[in-house]
Amino acid sequence: MSEAGPLLLLSPASLKHRAPNHPERPERLEAIVARLDSDPGLARLPRREPSPAPLDALTAVHHPGYVEAIQRAGAEVEEKGRGAWLDADTWVGPGSMEAALASAGATIAAVDAVLDGEHAVAFSLCRPPGHHATRDTAMGFCLFNNVAAAAQHARRRGAERVAIVDFDVHHGHGTQDLFFERADVLYISSHQSPLYPGTGAAGERGRGAGEGFTVNAPMAAGGGEAEYLEVFDEVFAPALRDFQPDLLMVSAGFDAHADDPLAQMEMTTPAFGTLARRIRGWSEELGGGRSVWTLEGGYNLEALAGGVAEVLGALT
Repeated sequence: MSEAGPLLLLSPASLKHRAPNHPERPERLEAIVARLDSDPGLARLPRREPSPAPLDALTAVHHPGYVEAIQRAGAEVEEKGRGAWLDADTWVGPGSMEAALASAGATIAAVDAVLDGEHAVAFSLCRPPGHHATRDTAMGFCLFNNVAAAAQHARRRGAERVAIVDFDVHHGHGTQDLFFERADVLYISSHQSPLYPGTGAAGERGRGAGEGFTVNAPMAAGGGEAEYLEVFDEVFAPALRDFQPDLLMVSAGFDAHADDPLAQMEMTTPAFGTLARRIRGWSEELGGGRSVWTLEGGYNLEALAGGVAEVLGALT
């Protein structure tokens, strides 16, 4: 029987990845933990330190040569004692490889906790984020695609149909690309458009066997709770009911908040709790109340910490 309350997966290694003058910084997790610790109800939620992701879980979604290249880059910066940019946004430095393995490992551990029946809900509070990482490219602050590796892990464990709901303000093109030709993983995304990375048009619906199993809802700047609920109720809910997932996963980004510096949406802090209650309702209707959450973006510390607290409150 599952225990009450969401399980939180956190690793101290997630704090070791630090790029110079970068919005994706360790203080993001520190702010979340401080906010949870200040709330007696949320402070009591169970926490677990996960193991690093095994390499075969990463090569199940990433090209083996890419995983080796990231490992080499991590080893080189450890030896030199200084980091390097993989692209204009994405950094690898001392501690980055350890953090990236912990991040993917936390999301995989969240899947295991839910599939093993220990908890109905698990939330991986991890960094760096993952949904921009493609099969062979690190980008958008992301080294490994945490949610994709965990979704594939769920499939290996016997979940026949996995749905990924992504409400980060930036389109998760890495996750989309990894499952674009597959019918066993439904990827649905709400995101500001136009905005980085420039993908996620409504016409991007999958290819071949995956036709119809990608659902994008690009949103104009300035949208808030009402606009998100319209997308959730009119686009996402029918897609999920048609798909009938065995497991519901969530790429939870909080950068659609009105105070976030990297986008121009108008979500309030309580609105993230409203979205979580919708997702909880879907999980109860379709999957016995089971859901796995993983942290993506959110770069205003107060908005991020408050949004996570609202979500966990809605899931508790």
